[in-house]
Amino acid sequence: MPPWAREPHVEPADPTGRTHTLLVVGPGDGRTGTAIRAVAAGWQEALGAAPVHRHDCADVAAAVDALHADLAVARVGHRVLVAGTAEACLAVRAAAVRAGLADDELRFGAVAADVRTVWCVHCSATTTAAVAAGGVVACPGCARSLLVYEHVSRRTGHHLGFMVDAEDQPWEESA
Repeated sequence: MPPWAREPHVEPADPTGRTHTLLVVGPGDGRTGTAIRAVAAGWQEALGAAPVHRHDCADVAAAVDALHADLAVARVGHRVLVAGTAEACLAVRAAAVRAGLADDELRFGAVAADVRTVWCVHCSATTTAAVAAGGVVACPGCARSLLVYEHVSRRTGHHLGFMVDAEDQPWEESA
């Protein structure tokens, strides 16, 4: 799990990039929106005169669409910066990884890390909840109590969830 997915953290912008995509993901108002915009403004200031394609996106789907549009014309040296909640950053990171970007081409500014999307290993359902890594959440698919593991899938951006007391269950041995 990246450090910025554990607690709010802003990685520095990469000044070596030739061009940059800046994805500002989330609400435009409120405390979270103000914090997200502040991260984006700090990055833009740090990058100075470097070309920056800024996209203010209401949600992850819009951010992923903007990412794909910019990557379609990107050249070597392109960098991607994502400002938002950890949940949004993980989802956009997953789309970027699926598109072929490497970790050194990505920077994240997570302003909140209290909400997680959890994938159930038992039924493949996902749930989104305010839960810490190591906490427990109810699966909406199979109703198991899931331990939210620190592992995050690079492909989906979801935390791994598995039955919290699996080792204490009375399992039958096959004959």
